[in-house]
Amino acid sequence: MADRSAVRIEPWGEDDLQLLEKLMGDPEMTAHLGGPESPEKIAERQTRYERSDSGMFRIVDGATGEAVGSVGYWERTWHGELVYEIGWSVIPAFQGRGIARMATAQAIAMARSERKHRFLHAFPSVGNPPSNAICERLGFTLVEE
Repeated sequence: MADRSAVRIEPWGEDDLQLLEKLMGDPEMTAHLGGPESPEKIAERQTRYERSDSGMFRIVDGATGEAVGSVGYWERTWHGELVYEIGWSVIPAFQGRGIARMATAQAIAMARSERKHRFLHAFPSVGNPPSNAICERLGFTLVEE
């Protein structure tokens, strides 16, 4: 997938609980995040994501219209400064196609357009080479492990 129009991001909605269950309830998907969440925790997350100002988006395959992952940004205090943090996740059947990178680039552009915070950080596990490669390709600078 080289064409950005092949992927789009849309605001998270009330119909996205099943996608969230695939992303946060699966041991493979959460291996770098401390393991799968309980159904109760996923339901709480869904409620948070549904808020119109949540900064969370579903990633949609432009060709099929299928929701294939999530990307979002939120405020976080890092080293005493309020910054944006960004994170992404793509279900296994769609990984390795550049989807996460394209969707994350779109989310970065949205966060930048808000002109709210000077910095946006990603915190992938050092043991997660694909996410670290996305950071590198999108121009993130390694600050620390």
